[in-house]
Amino acid sequence: MITRLLVANRGEIARRVFRTCRSLGIETVAVFSDADAGSPHVAEADYAVRLPGAKPTETYLDIERIVAACQAAGADAVHPGYGFLSENADFAQAVLDAGLVWVGPSPESIAAMGSKIEAKRLMGEAGVPVLPSLTAAVTAFPVTAFPVLVKASAGGGGRGMRVVRDPAELEREIASARRESESAFGDGTVFVEPLLEGARHVEVQILADRHGTVWALGERECSIQRRHQKVVEECPSPGITQRVRDELCEAAVRAARAIGYVGAGTVEFLVKGDQVAFLEMNTRLQVEHPVTELVYGVDLVRLQIEVAEGLALPGSPPPPDGHAVEVRLYAEDGDYLPQTGVLRRFEVPGDVRVDSGVEAGSVVSAHYDAMLAKVIAHGSSRDEAVRKLTTALRRARIHGLTTNRDLLLSVLTNPDFRAGDTHTGFLDGHQHGLRRLDELAVLAAALAQAAANRAAAPVLRSLPSGWRNVRSQPSRAVFDEAEVVYEPLPDGIELVHADPSRIVLERGGVRHTFDIAHYDGKVCVDSPSGSVELTLVPRLPEPVEQVAPGSLLAPMPGSVLRVEVEPGDRVTKGQAVLVLEAMKMEHQIAAPAEGVVSGVHVEKGQQVEAGAVLAIIREGDS
Repeated sequence: MITRLLVANRGEIARRVFRTCRSLGIETVAVFSDADAGSPHVAEADYAVRLPGAKPTETYLDIERIVAACQAAGADAVHPGYGFLSENADFAQAVLDAGLVWVGPSPESIAAMGSKIEAKRLMGEAGVPVLPSLTAAVTAFPVTAFPVLVKASAGGGGRGMRVVRDPAELEREIASARRESESAFGDGTVFVEPLLEGARHVEVQILADRHGTVWALGERECSIQRRHQKVVEECPSPGITQRVRDELCEAAVRAARAIGYVGAGTVEFLVKGDQVAFLEMNTRLQVEHPVTELVYGVDLVRLQIEVAEGLALPGSPPPPDGHAVEVRLYAEDGDYLPQTGVLRRFEVPGDVRVDSGVEAGSVVSAHYDAMLAKVIAHGSSRDEAVRKLTTALRRARIHGLTTNRDLLLSVLTNPDFRAGDTHTGFLDGHQHGLRRLDELAVLAAALAQAAANRAAAPVLRSLPSGWRNVRSQPSRAVFDEAEVVYEPLPDGIELVHADPSRIVLERGGVRHTFDIAHYDGKVCVDSPSGSVELTLVPRLPEPVEQVAPGSLLAPMPGSVLRVEVEPGDRVTKGQAVLVLEAMKMEHQIAAPAEGVVSGVHVEKGQQVEAGAVLAIIREGDS
């Protein structure tokens, strides 16, 4: 029986496992890097062990130190979470060799499925349909038909994955995928397979015990993706037939039995019409497991622990009930670039489940994945679940960081999504821009800022902001995003209440309430219709450092992986100038126009902050 369990992971999944452990009376142990010392998962554990390391990104990949942490904290079991070492057979074996309980499949099963290349071979032998593939073992590569997908053989989460449409780009993308895979999983092996465009990404949740029982807990639709990372998932899939559903579940069970699988896992497929093709098997819990838990009424982490303790599953899984939809809330901008900084406020109301790795005051760094939380809704129907989730996102109060909330809302309210017409190219085929700025919200921000100014005034606080004996011009507020006149009020709008934290306006007989928060020149406005963050332009701005024309600035903090040019080189528009690594992903910095490199200000391995000048491109021929 497990009494003290160490989670060899961080953030959201560590907190998720701890929650189940508390319900079972199991003590918990966290491990943490120096960058994570103040993280919520560390504070929530019963015990915590620091993992020293020069690079925070490598800390959670150190098998020897994690096993030593188990021994130091007196843990008798290890849960790997997902990512990092969760699909590393050597880690699983090291845990078992130390005399500890491994909450996961056997090292042999992990080895068999941990390599996607070997997994496809085994699945083909087991009668599971697969796509043809080529192993990128050498630079010269016999690919004759495009587009293709370059994929990491180890790990997942979109890392080490590239779509290649131009044969001239294949060699470069293979090299990039190798580096990214090596950084994320410690294994740079990649392979190439045909890109099945317009297909759905559907996966089956399996759970198997040591007594021969294998459950298929239905399927999850994971087609809404950006940069090959899932952002919206649901259970069940809204767009497959019962025949295809049965075929997927039967294939998943065959896959599990073929390797003597024990524990929780996921078998992933591409589905286009009636065509089904095996993608990979993840020998771990998936990020999107909550949708299955809510539909089937199970705790998958609890079942993982019980299976690891030797308990037998019932003969068949519970029946499904209703529909669940999950979105992944990321700290990223509209170009999917990760954002860093302090999360000032984090509240998600409503009848939803929130699995998060952060809380108000958390610092989001460039070292790890940019996901803040998963928000999941369950309903008796798909429409009900989507409605609950949409309302919760609109009413959420997330201050201090730019997030992908607007993108998620645009997906959830898209007619094609509502109709269940989704595929892996959904985001590329639909416009998902930022929503139009709410004029009333901007006005509310201006009125709240004026009220805050009056409240902070050392004298005559009762006078209206900007008061004059003889009015010469209207009072206005200028933000980076918009400008608004707030005195006099626009026609048809009445001010019902005003203080620094709340504004109530009435228009057309309808009252609108806005809650306001102020942070160092930022004004955050929350209302039932959504949220707006505005940057106040000061009346007397501080002088700013000027940068030379043509400067390429770092879009985020990160590490310089490669510099592709030298001063004097001629570049074309879109040509790679250098590559940054941030949050375990490679980000190419390209030339904005044709020109000549007049300066390179960084070198390989250098850490840079957001806004740092990386290089200068002088446009033109000279």
